[in-house]
Amino acid sequence: MSAVPERPASKCPLAHHPAGDAGVSIVPIRSRPVDRRTALRRTGVVAGAMAALGTLDLVAGFARVPVRMAWADTEVAFPDVQFDLGPFMPPAQTLDGVPVGMPPVHTTFVTARLSRAPSKADAGRLESALRTIEGNYPYAPGGVFTHVAYSDTYFARFPAALVSANMPRTLAGQPVLKRAVAGPTDVAPGAHALELRRPEFTVPLVLESNDVLFTVRGDDWSYVADVVAWLGGSGRLVGRPIASPRFDAGLTITSSRAMFVQMGLPRYLADANRLPFASFVNPFSPMWMGFADQQVDASAPPQDVTFVGGHGIRLTNAQPGGYFDNGAVQHLSHVLLDLQQFYVDGREPEEDVDHRENFAERLQYMFQSPAQVPEDPTDPFLDGGGPRSLGTRGAVLRNLFNGRDYARTSAERFARIGHVSQLHRTGRTAEGRPIHLRIDGPGFDAMDVRSGRNTPKLQFSGFFPSADFFADLRRGQASVDLLDEFDLEEEDHGLERFITATRRQNYLIPPRRHRAFPLVELT
Repeated sequence: MSAVPERPASKCPLAHHPAGDAGVSIVPIRSRPVDRRTALRRTGVVAGAMAALGTLDLVAGFARVPVRMAWADTEVAFPDVQFDLGPFMPPAQTLDGVPVGMPPVHTTFVTARLSRAPSKADAGRLESALRTIEGNYPYAPGGVFTHVAYSDTYFARFPAALVSANMPRTLAGQPVLKRAVAGPTDVAPGAHALELRRPEFTVPLVLESNDVLFTVRGDDWSYVADVVAWLGGSGRLVGRPIASPRFDAGLTITSSRAMFVQMGLPRYLADANRLPFASFVNPFSPMWMGFADQQVDASAPPQDVTFVGGHGIRLTNAQPGGYFDNGAVQHLSHVLLDLQQFYVDGREPEEDVDHRENFAERLQYMFQSPAQVPEDPTDPFLDGGGPRSLGTRGAVLRNLFNGRDYARTSAERFARIGHVSQLHRTGRTAEGRPIHLRIDGPGFDAMDVRSGRNTPKLQFSGFFPSADFFADLRRGQASVDLLDEFDLEEEDHGLERFITATRRQNYLIPPRRHRAFPLVELT
């Protein structure tokens, strides 16, 4: 099932840039700036950028470029909140009674390190590079969205007094940006070791130390690949020679991670790669685990998760007009998914002759107990096993909020906790309003995989009011305290045994007006 058809928005005019079209190389867009073979043979592209190109090439044979629903051609100014794509995306569609907003099909996260603090000239070069991308590709799902964020490693290159004077603080007095910490069930010193996590997924966590994160998004894989390759040094954009950006600070790409979100795409990949659990994957779901994670009411509006906040949500001392007012913390992690255990080998063999996980069990792992809809009585395994009465076979289910204490209630009443109930412990207001905006989705590559084979992933990223907020959210999701208090079985404890984060890092995504090497102009 594809998204409701829509037409790409018209390109935002360069007049919306503060400095007009200065330094922008503009070339008419071509239908295919890079083909699948060229994507993998680009000369001059640094190794860090190549990984995502391989995944984009792999997915290209199955993903469709959606023809999105036409909407008004009014010119829209670029929002100061970099990650606010709302003005450029179509309205949500309703599937099985649930409003769902499908994001751009392809997203690639590109991490990079600097050799030294950037110069003022570097800031100009980066702004020019970002405008060159926007001058050659529509700022629309049918074109390319490019955002940039910065880590504590980056800010450590500046005088501490300068950073402190401009960095917002939480209402508890802590800086909004901190280094990422290990989650309670990550494979890390001091964390809770999960007995049911299989050895091939017991991969130690790495807390990364990159300086910069580029997030490149779009419906057409070739456009995303073109921009990633250009940032990686290809020297070509939209099929023409355009010099890739070079910086005095010596920016080096360290990794690239491709993500894809489209209804049914994980099942296509599972079938094509003969994955042993392929027949279990819901053919309508955009996610590996069979449920849609894109419900509109499960994420906050972008403004609400910024430092200055919105709609009555304000969790920092940032003031309108402050340097980082419309910024937020962007967390990036890389997560391995044990889908063989999630679908096929989930139950202890001595307890059941058939230890496959049926729809009702997986539904409670993902959401809450008891299961909110019945499974297919004729076959609770095939195609996910959801009810045939729903058009998506249970792939699209409402993210119900039963209160922030429901995880505890569920542990006490049902001796189990669902993943969504765990997230609600700290991820929403008392009234149920989300305070986070996730942009996660499936991946399929060999990064951090012991076998070296392409493996299903969750490429997780999201926007939060502070690093402390995300750390609290992750602790609530793990719910190790409830696991111990109620002596729960690991196999009835959300998704923790199926997921392994191998990399984590926090970044600050600044307002658009300071997106190019922030604070440099104040030195």
